[in-house]
Amino acid sequence: QVQLVESGGGSVQAGGSLRLSCAASGDSSTRYSMGWFRQAPGQEREGVATFDRGGRTTYADSVKGRFTVSKDNAKNTLYLQMNSLKPEDTAMYYCAAEPRYYSYYGDAPRFRYRGQGTQVTVSS
Repeated sequence: QVQLVESGGGSVQAGGSLRLSCAASGDSSTRYSMGWFRQAPGQEREGVATFDRGGRTTYADSVKGRFTVSKDNAKNTLYLQMNSLKPEDTAMYYCAAEPRYYSYYGDAPRFRYRGQGTQVTVSS
C-alpha cells in the first residue's frame, strides 16, 4: 500500500503563495487517483483538488483559478500550487490516494490512503 507524506505548509499573508508537496512511497503513484482535501477547526473535510490516473484534474469552486494540482511521476510526488491565498484557505491540508482510475475533488476526503497533513495559515 502507498504511504503519503505532505510538506510545504506554513504561514503567509493574504495574497501570498505556497506550494504543497506529497511524496508517495511503497507503491507507484501511477496506480492511484490522488488529491488534496482540507479541514479547518470545527468544520467538515472539504475536497480541494484531484489528479486522476488519466491526468484529469478537478477543483473545488472555492479554489478554481487560484490553485493548481500537478504530479511528477518520476518523483512519485503530487503538488498543490496555491496562489492568491485567502484567510478562508486556512486549514490542515491532507494528501490522499485511491486505487481507481477516475476521481472528482469531492471524493478526496473519502480516499482510502491519506497523509498526516500540513498546516496552512493565511493572515489578513
